[in-house]
Parts: sequence; C-alpha cells; structure tokens
Amino acid sequence: MKTILCYGDSNTYGTVPMPDLDQKLRFGPKERWPRVMASELGSDWQVIEEGHPGRTTVHNDPLEGSHKNGLAVLPAILESHAPIDLVILKLGTNDLKARFSVTANDIARSAEKLAAFIRASDAGPEGRPPAVLMVAPPPAKEAGALAGMFAGAAEKSLAFGAEYAAAARHAGVAFLDAGQIIAAGPLDGIHYDAASHVALGEAMARAVFDMKL
Repeated sequence: MKTILCYGDSNTYGTVPMPDLDQKLRFGPKERWPRVMASELGSDWQVIEEGHPGRTTVHNDPLEGSHKNGLAVLPAILESHAPIDLVILKLGTNDLKARFSVTANDIARSAEKLAAFIRASDAGPEGRPPAVLMVAPPPAKEAGALAGMFAGAAEKSLAFGAEYAAAARHAGVAFLDAGQIIAAGPLDGIHYDAASHVALGEAMARAVFDMKL
C-alpha cells in the first residue's frame, strides 16, 4: 500500500464557506477532497489528511500563533507519518492575508522551500525522500466576512498559477494548478463548496496516477 500525505490548510481540512467568523463547520469525511481522491485511487492507497486551518507556508502568524507555520511543524509531521510515498503540498492561501505583506512570487518561493525540505528528507520508503506534488491554490476573492483579512489578495493571487509552476519546475517536483479546476466560493472568497471538493479530489487522483509512483 502506498501512502499519500495531504499537507494543507483549511481547504484540505474541509472548512465549509463561512458566512461569519464565528461559524467553523467542516465538511464530512466523504465530502472533502482528500477522501474523494482516496475513493478514486482505490484500496492500494492510504491517504492521510493533514489540513490545518490558518496554516501558512513559512510564517509565524502574529495573531493566530506560531503553530500555524507550515515549515516549523513539517519535520514532526513527516516523521510521524513515515514512510510516505507522496506529499501533496497545497499551501499559500493564508499567506495572502494582509498581515503578511508578501507577493505571489514570495508565496510560491516559500512553497518551493517546503518542497525542497521534503525532497531532502528521509521520510519515504527505505529512507528515500517522498515524491512531491505542488498545488497552486485557486485565486482568492475578497468577499464576505474574510474580505478585510484578505485585503489585496484577489489581484495578488491571480499570479499563483504561473508563479507556482515556475517554483515546481525549479524544485523538480510535479505540479497541479487548482485554479484551472475550481474556484474559491463567493460566500467568503477563500473556501470551496462541496462540488469543488469533488472536482478537485477527482483531478488530484488523475494527477497521482499520472505520476506513476
């Protein structure tokens, strides 16, 4: 059995689009894209959901805490789930928060740093590094209860596809542009609806099959 670690944020966790900041609902197990992907891949694959709402690529969040830093917690997660055949790396949306003041290029380069760390690790089978599939998140919208938090994100994130593609090429890892498959929902501009989770999960499965691990 091959193991896939889905390393992401609230959209890997399965956060339901939020009408206000007090609602913190999660889609059911069969509705989230990692589980949709697992169903498509079949019983030869074990899929580990490692989505944390608010997780960034490399930043300590001054409001939500240093535990949101994806690079800081990555070593422990790799060690706890090894051996891992593939890490699906899907982070960057939270880096768009106005509090971080970074560009799309900065965000893609931060994702590349995570990919490089994974590829330098011994968390794969027989101490080899896991393969990596780097995923560019779809562009954000500035809408609803999250609009102020993500001020400036809509224009900035339009460059995600191109910037992440370049970062993946430089890191020598596989790439998928989620923005070519789904869009962030209009309610809060960040989270995906149930239909988008299904579409993304199916596309992820095809991408994994294409890697021929």
